[in-house]
Amino acid sequence: MHTTSSPDGTTLAYDRTGAGPVLVVVGGAFGTRDHPSVTGLAEHLSAHATVVAYDRRGRGDSTDTSPYAVEREIEDLAAVIEATGGRAHVYGLSSGAALAARAAAAGLPIDRLVLHEPPYDVDGARPPLAPGFSEQVAALVADGRNGDAVDYFMTQGMGLPAEMVASMRPTPVWAGLEALAPTLVYDNAVMGDNTVPVDALRRIAQPVLVLQGELSPDWFHRAAAATAAACPDAQLHELPGQSHFAPDDAAVAAVVAEFLHP
Repeated sequence: MHTTSSPDGTTLAYDRTGAGPVLVVVGGAFGTRDHPSVTGLAEHLSAHATVVAYDRRGRGDSTDTSPYAVEREIEDLAAVIEATGGRAHVYGLSSGAALAARAAAAGLPIDRLVLHEPPYDVDGARPPLAPGFSEQVAALVADGRNGDAVDYFMTQGMGLPAEMVASMRPTPVWAGLEALAPTLVYDNAVMGDNTVPVDALRRIAQPVLVLQGELSPDWFHRAAAATAAACPDAQLHELPGQSHFAPDDAAVAAVVAEFLHP
């Protein structure tokens, strides 16, 4: 494990795997640097890139500093890039893709950008969130009801069946999810009103690869298409047989490696 510091003093933990140009991985909701999807991707990309996986603030071995703002997370990513060479490619998954896009639009030293299914809503295609969704997540966290916040986020935000989430509560993984509950507020902030941030995407000068899974719900496809259309230099690629919640690391890595080495 390595660490660096963000300008506000937050300690950011990260791992490095492989050799080659630096690729920083930005996880989404419940994402940590040691999640199997991250370590699997790093393993498959290690022959093509130096994969840097970091814990976003408030997660894993990284610390947190109040007050939160999305701008602080952009500064965090900038600090990780600076600590690992000064320039990097960036891969973001789900809400991590939305954060990566905002960082690129803000002018961070990013060479190539991979946006894997940012969960934007296009013309109401995304299943509607419960009224006051973000506020309710924040209220549950503020009340110390982290387990209920996780349950609410998963069922009302991610669309997981209630019985599936209930079956997770007695398992060892649940404590880790509860520990991440405060960061769900951050993911909601990153997503804003959930619409495609066209003006920000138009400011991205880097080559962009937008990924979508063939088996992901149609609203993810519409979000990916709209994202690619808004970026000045983007290509859209569909991953055969893949879905949002269980992407095949090897398949994703192969496409990303090709994009990084045109």
